[in-house]
Amino acid sequence: MQNNNPARYAARPVPLWRIYVWGTAVALLLTPLFAMQFTREVQWDETDFLFAAIIFATVGGLVELTVRLTANWLSRLGAFFAILAGFMVIWSNLAVGMIGNEDNPVNLWFGGVLLIAVVGACLSRRHHAIMPTTMLAAGITQAAIGLLAGILGSDFRGGVFTMILSLGWLLSSAFFAAGNRHRKVVR
Repeated sequence: MQNNNPARYAARPVPLWRIYVWGTAVALLLTPLFAMQFTREVQWDETDFLFAAIIFATVGGLVELTVRLTANWLSRLGAFFAILAGFMVIWSNLAVGMIGNEDNPVNLWFGGVLLIAVVGACLSRRHHAIMPTTMLAAGITQAAIGLLAGILGSDFRGGVFTMILSLGWLLSSAFFAAGNRHRKVVR
């Protein structure tokens, strides 16, 4: 028996968050193209646009995945802050470098911060309680790099910037912890 009800195939409205996420990605990608029309300060080539598109698609895909896999809004916020923190580490390191310039070898240390976050996220599939600790470890590691290599090292301004950006990981940790407490109360 076939169901030929046309309402069954009617298009669902696109959620507002999806329009915002992908619209923001497109707007960010078009910003340098627009700026290049008015100033010589911005000089992007095809490789820059391709790399930016890959990063924005990855961030958007991670947001989509988070929404599909997580029903708990507190945990979603934790994931969103982790995605944002990871994006900021990658983007700022590639653009100008967080400590000194992009050629400073200290900036490679931020790969360890990302590794902590990725390994913890992979392990969290089996143990949700890992995420708050993982994001806290990523935030503390990033703040320590900012303090030791930046503020006490060679780049005070870069160290402060790095420590401010570590707040994304710390907020992520707090939201994941709240999400875990909420999950325990609901059960």
